Amino acid sequence: MTRRNILKTTVLTAVLVTWMFGLPEAVPAAGTPAVKMKVELLFVQNAKDVTVDGGKLVLKGIGPTILFFSDRPERIAGHMTNDRYLKLWREDGKDSFLADPPNATVSVFAEDTETNLVVTLRNPQFTGDDLTYDISVIQGKLPEKGGPGSVFIDIIGMPLTPISYAGVARRSVYRRW
Repeated sequence: MTRRNILKTTVLTAVLVTWMFGLPEAVPAAGTPAVKMKVELLFVQNAKDVTVDGGKLVLKGIGPTILFFSDRPERIAGHMTNDRYLKLWREDGKDSFLADPPNATVSVFAEDTETNLVVTLRNPQFTGDDLTYDISVIQGKLPEKGGPGSVFIDIIGMPLTPISYAGVARRSVYRRW
């Protein structure tokens, strides 16, 4: 193992432990208020079959973890257990999924065609390796038979970024590429 790989592994481990258990509050200089940093995470769930049944989004055959990654400048990525992910839905606070349900894009590949649906997610429920959300459809429609797919879930935390669906809708100044 090279020194660079050891350094990368150490830094990633420190970042993940910090994210999971929170940042210790810095000791401020006299008269300076403490500032807590927050990492904003986006999530991706993959499923063998994705269907919509009434007001329910059903993800069948998901794995034991969910992929997460951060927006710039942190550039953190990893996996989180489904149990840890569900805890994000039970936490109180104005920036929580419970208080402010996330938007998500559901992308399904069926019959050689990709279709997309934009929804608001609520009330996740696991049954074995299946996950069901209550949804409100914002735009689109999935194929009737469903198929393998992915769900791309908006950030947890504020402010919303230009990458998030709501962030694009609210942004008034466009970035120059």
